[in-house]
Amino acid sequence: MTQYLEKKYVQKDSIEKRDYQVNLATQAIKENCIVVLPTGLGKTAIALHIIAEYLSKGTGGVLFLAPTRVLVNQHYEFLKNNLTLDDIALITGEDTIQKRTKLWNNSVICATPEIARNDFARGIVTPDQFTLVIFDEVHRTVGDYAYSGIAQRFEDSNARIVGMTATLPSEKEKATEILTRLKIASVAERTEESLDVKPYTQETHTEWINVELPDELKAIQTLLKLSLDQRYDALRENGIKLASQQSLSALLRIRQFVLNTNRRSAKPLFTAIRIHYALTMLEVHGITPFLKFCDRAQAKKGIGVKDLFEVDPNFTRAIHLAKDAQSKGIEHSKIPKLKEILDSVPGKALIFTSYRDSVDLIYNNLIGMGVSAGILIGKAGTTGLKQKKQIETVQKFRDGVFQVLVATRVGEEGLDIAEVNQVIFYDNVPSSIRFIQRRGRTGRKDTGKLVVLIAKNTIDETYYWIGKRKITASRGMGEKMSKILAKNRETESKKEGLDAFI
Repeated sequence: MTQYLEKKYVQKDSIEKRDYQVNLATQAIKENCIVVLPTGLGKTAIALHIIAEYLSKGTGGVLFLAPTRVLVNQHYEFLKNNLTLDDIALITGEDTIQKRTKLWNNSVICATPEIARNDFARGIVTPDQFTLVIFDEVHRTVGDYAYSGIAQRFEDSNARIVGMTATLPSEKEKATEILTRLKIASVAERTEESLDVKPYTQETHTEWINVELPDELKAIQTLLKLSLDQRYDALRENGIKLASQQSLSALLRIRQFVLNTNRRSAKPLFTAIRIHYALTMLEVHGITPFLKFCDRAQAKKGIGVKDLFEVDPNFTRAIHLAKDAQSKGIEHSKIPKLKEILDSVPGKALIFTSYRDSVDLIYNNLIGMGVSAGILIGKAGTTGLKQKKQIETVQKFRDGVFQVLVATRVGEEGLDIAEVNQVIFYDNVPSSIRFIQRRGRTGRKDTGKLVVLIAKNTIDETYYWIGKRKITASRGMGEKMSKILAKNRETESKKEGLDAFI
């Protein structure tokens, strides 16, 4: 017999009571805490538990932050349906300042971080209005992301801070930065192997499928690599020390150094960076995304653009061959493989890709093959989807209006689409967080399948190994951080004891 959570402000018989959720929530109620729990196991239900507890205290408001409008709306709808409270507000950048000024007076606020940060700066809302702040997808609290600015506002506040994520970053520095910025006292973690979680998990089968690039793409790839080699030779001749492995991240790291101290290297450096991006678009995504990238890069002008697009014989020949391939309908071997994969597993499928041009390519080809599909992308730019359209698209997918949803990163974080039978990575990602989030979209109510497409002898293979290493590192990060926090507490208590003695 199903037991339900019985708590003031929580709708009767609405939330199944799960011991691991209650235990994680109890820890987060006691102290500033990050809750680490695999996707699909109810982080939002834990948030509800904590919110109800703080509402019962009656000492202040609740701020629930999430990085995308779709996710914020999802949290808002969840709280509205499961709390016995009327004054719950949804605040995004699509609301006017006048409307937001009124909405900030509600007891529970669901908001995007950018608008919250901006309204704190405007003075429309102040930190002392809140006794609880929840940062969903808390792994984003690094660098200059809006979460960092909001965390700064609560530095001297007594508000309880709770972070939620499916995984901490694989890099110790980033994990430490998050804990420090949010003044976190403990990490409350469960994995799929935890005994109290196991009864609620489903198996996800992972399959890595290798595809061979068509000969036409290999010819273009060769020309782009020749063009890249020339830039690396020029950089080394100018005294820039570079590893033998050609890495985009290594080039990006030396940009400022080159601009400040070695200006003659600026042209080969910036053209090398563009070639890297162009090569990735070709190898991973196909002919049309590659050509669209080249069109945008050429239109932007900048250092070395003319040299690359008008003078470089290898690069100009690569573009010529790509246009010729496009005219013959050649794109990428991943496209026909997609249809094969979709046909192998009945039901709904979610396809992830990192670029909008790639979304369009996949979508148009699926429609051409007779597959019913939809698109989920962010709001930026003229082709972006506004919040209302994003929510509508997700709902149509849930309702079965179309069977396949092609999404960019906006679909990775927190989307509650329980019936996805299969998740396909059109491109691989060298990030443990994004991999785990993408993977978590399937295997929620039944056994799921994850398929990762890898183009042989391309950056896909490199990302596979980087991602694998980072996933292994991230698995132990919660435990590492817990040990550090425990050691810090011990040090502090010893200090306090000595101070008291003196």
